[in-house]
Amino acid sequence: MGSLSRDDFTALWAQDDLGEVAVSAKEIADRVSELGRQITQDYAGRPPLLVCVLKGAVNFMADLMRAIELPVEIDFMAVSSYGAATKTSGVVRIVKDLDVDLLNRDVLIVEDVVDSGLTLNYLRQYLGARNPQSLEVCALLVKEGEQRVAQSLKYVGFCIPADFVVGYGLDVNERYRNLDAIYTFIGEA
Repeated sequence: MGSLSRDDFTALWAQDDLGEVAVSAKEIADRVSELGRQITQDYAGRPPLLVCVLKGAVNFMADLMRAIELPVEIDFMAVSSYGAATKTSGVVRIVKDLDVDLLNRDVLIVEDVVDSGLTLNYLRQYLGARNPQSLEVCALLVKEGEQRVAQSLKYVGFCIPADFVVGYGLDVNERYRNLDAIYTFIGEA
């Protein structure tokens, strides 16, 4: 028997609810570093305001901002379109708005997962109405074949199948966010 990886060890407490590893901790770390380098290059001389979409993108945002070699600023927004379900309701609700003004700012929305695209489309319109200099998106995950709204995403971590996933900030009823890898979810919601 081989040694346990960190992904295997971390998930022992939740093993009955988790399927396959969709994205390993190492894959996440490597890709976040690549994204950080690209954002550093693209925003040289004009550090962006990173807008974290709570709560799912917190882990991603924390790692991403450390990978960007610019004096970035951050703010947080909370939106809800899932409730306690594993499928989006399609109704977007702002739970916490931004604290900073976006006028003439270079804004980068940091999102955990894009599935239908409805929430992200709403956020882009909502934030775009505040007249930022630029408004782009950095999404950790994009679910293949799920988009109901065409998206132009400047930065994407991974394209994954349409399975429901947890870990690395993603949850079901506030659980599994602390896993360092991303797993398919096979448990009960």
